[in-house]
Amino acid sequence: MLGDVTGLTVLDAGCGNGSKLAQLASEGAAQAVGVDISGSFIAAGPSVELIQADLSDLSVVPGLETRRFDRILFLQSFGYAKDPLHALRVARDMLTDDGFILLTRTQPVRYAIERAEQNGTTIGEEYFSTKRFSYQHRNWDDQVTLTKVPYTMSDLLNTFSDAGLWIERTVEPYMSAEAAERFPEKYARVSKNFVGIIMFKLRPLARPDACS
Repeated sequence: MLGDVTGLTVLDAGCGNGSKLAQLASEGAAQAVGVDISGSFIAAGPSVELIQADLSDLSVVPGLETRRFDRILFLQSFGYAKDPLHALRVARDMLTDDGFILLTRTQPVRYAIERAEQNGTTIGEEYFSTKRFSYQHRNWDDQVTLTKVPYTMSDLLNTFSDAGLWIERTVEPYMSAEAAERFPEKYARVSKNFVGIIMFKLRPLARPDACS
């Protein structure tokens, strides 16, 4: 969905250690800029710039005030924005004329299934619940607890619309037969109740003054 990045400028909001950006730089990205609050970055190459900052308002991140990007990524990081709508509006305004946002989000039904199993409730109850919930991430330090704000699909889609974005394409990736054979334990885990990540390719809506 990201396409060929050769010669393009890429901003990764919530880039983690920056390894994805390093990969994109190796694939030809002219500038690969990452923002993450942790600051635990890999050694960056000459075309990779990593900045320790909050992704909630990219316009006030030092060094980004007037810059524009061909691709802006929110790869499982969007949920950490203090005000998701504001974060998306700011990102939209930082796009070049033909730029787009690639955003991934966990399918909310997945969380509802997991909470229903844990709490002995129903999927419907948990899907529409507005109570925050916490859990330990399987792939992180077991001392780290994450807190999530529940959301529904309509919440997510309305946020995109309110931010002035439209969905050009949506993909729900799933493990291929080859991957399932290589990683049987992972396949067994995810196939049990797997409703996973949704990938959105988002473009700005035409502004009214641009159509007149």
